[in-house]
Amino acid sequence: MIYLDNAASTPVHARVLEAMMPHLREAYGNPSSIHRSGREAARAVAAARARVAALVGAAPHEIALTSGGTESNNMAILGIARASPRSRVVTTQIEHEAVLEPCAQLESEGHAVTRVRAGRDGLVDPADIESAITADTSLVSVMAANNEVGTVQDIAAIAAICARRGVPLHTDAVQAAGKVPLDVARLGVSLMSISSHKINGPKGAGALYVRDGLRPAPVVRGGGQERGLRSGTENVAAIVGFGEACAMAAGQMAEDAARVASLRDALVAGVAERIPHSSLNGDAARRLPGNAHFAFLGVRGEDLIIKLDEHGIAASTGSACSVHTQKESHVLRAMGLGREEIDGSLRVTVGPQNTRAEIDETLETLVSCVAELRRVSPFRQKYGL
Repeated sequence: MIYLDNAASTPVHARVLEAMMPHLREAYGNPSSIHRSGREAARAVAAARARVAALVGAAPHEIALTSGGTESNNMAILGIARASPRSRVVTTQIEHEAVLEPCAQLESEGHAVTRVRAGRDGLVDPADIESAITADTSLVSVMAANNEVGTVQDIAAIAAICARRGVPLHTDAVQAAGKVPLDVARLGVSLMSISSHKINGPKGAGALYVRDGLRPAPVVRGGGQERGLRSGTENVAAIVGFGEACAMAAGQMAEDAARVASLRDALVAGVAERIPHSSLNGDAARRLPGNAHFAFLGVRGEDLIIKLDEHGIAASTGSACSVHTQKESHVLRAMGLGREEIDGSLRVTVGPQNTRAEIDETLETLVSCVAELRRVSPFRQKYGL
């Protein structure tokens, strides 16, 4: 199989699996226990926490370990809003559901939510964020990079605005962490969500950076783990794997990004040259290295995915985090794309494990599959397909 759905999840690296295995077989103590096995587990968690922190330039004590990006986003948004006397949250229309749904929950609790638009290029204007902030704003949440079209937002500019207005900024960096350089101090963010399985780590692990001095209300209560921010026995093996994945990403980021972008660019150029009535969604320059998001007029994206799958190629139309739903992309709709462009969307996300031969084969398969689907398309005459 040619796997080109790396924005949905990534293969666990052999080094990550090797680091995890002792904690699945013999080092199975509870980190809260005071006996030797427990102390060993606690040391393993502490070492992994330091590696996670290093990836984003944080101090280890500012990292709360979680089950993944969704929990981290919920902790940040619900935790800050519920702890604040203010009652408004500002976010954008193109956020992941793991941000939009907690915001909707806050609305049901009486909070106001402002959702800022994005341009057709998939970018949010920092000036629009500033205009949306009011005296009663408790939090601004803007993703670092979009999970569908891969556009990278100007988080530093937005953070500077939030600092002037005295409002904490949360950024969902699940797609960006490990792929582009991130430093919480240089960016100026107050909270940042990251995930393990997007960077060749295991599923079930993630983290929320919480700036020193900021205190969200806990969403999960119990034994008081993670400084009381997130109770529950730590998933030691997954956390150790997450730490290893972060260390690998930090060491290989520049090299991987250059190679992955080169492969992505080869595919984008090939599609533009050989498939008429196709376009690249989102800003061509300010995007993640491995992301290519296309629109093919006269083709249904779901049909194209099935065809590609029949040829052993895994891709997607967009987010894979809504269970088996194929509703219209709210991201593309918010960007102002037409219905036929949205219906014909395809997301291809390249990872470090992919090769030029795989990209070449994918291009040839795309050309033939799009042509085959267009021969039976009801829009064939409309577009001269």
